[in-house]
Amino acid sequence: MAQVVALIDDLFFLSKLLETAKQVGVDLRTCATADALGAEIAQAPPRLVVVDLNANSDPLQAFERMRASGAEIPSIGFLSHVQVDLAERARAAGCREVMPRSKFTQNLATILARAKSDER
Repeated sequence: MAQVVALIDDLFFLSKLLETAKQVGVDLRTCATADALGAEIAQAPPRLVVVDLNANSDPLQAFERMRASGAEIPSIGFLSHVQVDLAERARAAGCREVMPRSKFTQNLATILARAKSDER
């Protein structure tokens, strides 16, 4: 079971995410589409779902599907700090926590390490 599943299609940021997960000892699976994320979650619910809200594959659909399935999985969406409308739409779609990309990046190791423990 992956502890963290991430929907991200930015290759530069993906490599940072994978390296940080490796450093903190977190099993991370990545998906490039909302459909792939849904399939990954259906196999085995992770402890955390991370979504790049600027992904090209309709990231809000991923949250809507999780909510429709009844999955109670902690989730974090990240985006540019100026995208207030997108942040509100993500919350409405079911994203539990939305944060600016800069804050997410700054706290990435801590966020991933929390997923490794029972803290949610």
